[in-house]
Amino acid sequence: MTAAPPGSAPALAGIDGVVLAGGLGTRLRSVVVDRPKILAPVGGRPFLDHLLAWLAGQGARRVVFSLGHLAGQVEAHLAARRDNFPGLELEAVVEPEPLGTGGALAHCRPALRSDPVLVINGDTFLEVDLDSFAAAWPRLAAPAALVTVEVPDAARYGRLELSPDGRVQRFVEKGGPPGPAWINGGIYLLSAGLIERLVGMGRCSLERDLLERLPPGSIAAFATRGGFIDIGTPESLAEAPKILDRAARTRTSLP
Repeated sequence: MTAAPPGSAPALAGIDGVVLAGGLGTRLRSVVVDRPKILAPVGGRPFLDHLLAWLAGQGARRVVFSLGHLAGQVEAHLAARRDNFPGLELEAVVEPEPLGTGGALAHCRPALRSDPVLVINGDTFLEVDLDSFAAAWPRLAAPAALVTVEVPDAARYGRLELSPDGRVQRFVEKGGPPGPAWINGGIYLLSAGLIERLVGMGRCSLERDLLERLPPGSIAAFATRGGFIDIGTPESLAEAPKILDRAARTRTSLP
């Protein structure tokens, strides 16, 4: 299914986004010592600025940032950038203690107004048409959907086993043999009811404690072969500018 035609509201406009950005970023400490991971410099700009431009360009209208480590820096940066994105409502929710990705999302629940909710890991970027992903939601008939991307070497990632009709059958732990595979791109559409199941669980992982425990076939997969980057290591952070630059050129070349 394609994105909304010119002149109509994008499907993403009616869906709240949550960016999970509360992690400690311990693997980046050797190169990023004074700021949270989402503010790591990429191509001369904080990674957060790239995310904001990408989300605004995809049609997002409201984004909640789930913050933890050095949250004040991110809150100040968001406040300074609001005028740059007048059509994008930005809100920050700070976890009282490290809650994991699942607990952090549950902590954001009172701030969320839509069903479903778009959830994005704040340390990854994936070239994908988010509006088409959002537009596909009504026909997926699933409580959850994720974006899956094919990478040439999946050894450092967990793999996905997919059924012929595009459903997740199994999450396979990282550390498997090298080679191409479909992996979890860290972008989800989750029903409000599914998010509600996280409430009361305390510190937990969205992936391990919720998504991976759903029955096989419960999660729909939306496939893309776009560029993927995880800025969680110094090596991947150094590779990020070329993918982000390519995505920016694609955005600016659109009519």
